[in-house]
Amino acid sequence: MQAVITGDLIDSTKYTSQELDTILDIVNQEFEHFRLAHDADFKIFRGDSFQGIVLDPTIALDLVIAIKTAVNKIPIKNKKISGLPDFRIAIGIGTINLKRESILESNGEAFQFSGRALDTMKGDYPRLLLKTADDDLNDEFNVHFSLFDSVTSKWSMSSAEVIYYLHKGYKEVKIAETLGINQSAVNHRKKVANWDSIDLLLDRYRSAISKYNSDGI
Repeated sequence: MQAVITGDLIDSTKYTSQELDTILDIVNQEFEHFRLAHDADFKIFRGDSFQGIVLDPTIALDLVIAIKTAVNKIPIKNKKISGLPDFRIAIGIGTINLKRESILESNGEAFQFSGRALDTMKGDYPRLLLKTADDDLNDEFNVHFSLFDSVTSKWSMSSAEVIYYLHKGYKEVKIAETLGINQSAVNHRKKVANWDSIDLLLDRYRSAISKYNSDGI
């Protein structure tokens, strides 16, 4: 089984062309980093959406958090935008039975799960959903993701910035040097942004999806 991640930029029509370019360039960079470290494919379409394949579904949430925090930390000074720039994202896990040169021409269970889940996401929330063939697994993680949405809805740009680097494995001292702030400020932002809970969510996701994948349900 593989994971298909489909994302749609919230309030995309309110952004300027330059802002859209900046956001999509950042998403592209995160996918490229992931592609170099893991097997992944990626395509931007409609100018405000993306779709990617991650061959190892246990790390799909890592890519989602990398994208989310990278986009959340972009400084957007647009009075039409309420809150941080963000995507609705659906993770679909299943088989892929048609893999064409273009990801947009590919098909299979994972694509269908991801696309259908994204289609159900209207309004500001939810912003993250999981869809697999296991309803119990879906129910568990969509409760987790609802809580995750509640936490991230309170993030500031500086909170997202610290989570971005923590997720990449930076130590607090290194983050402080990178951002030009002191370590105590990094630690404070880490606590405010609930990094420890997010780290637990990532561990639980990897464990549960690894079991689901090995069971071959």
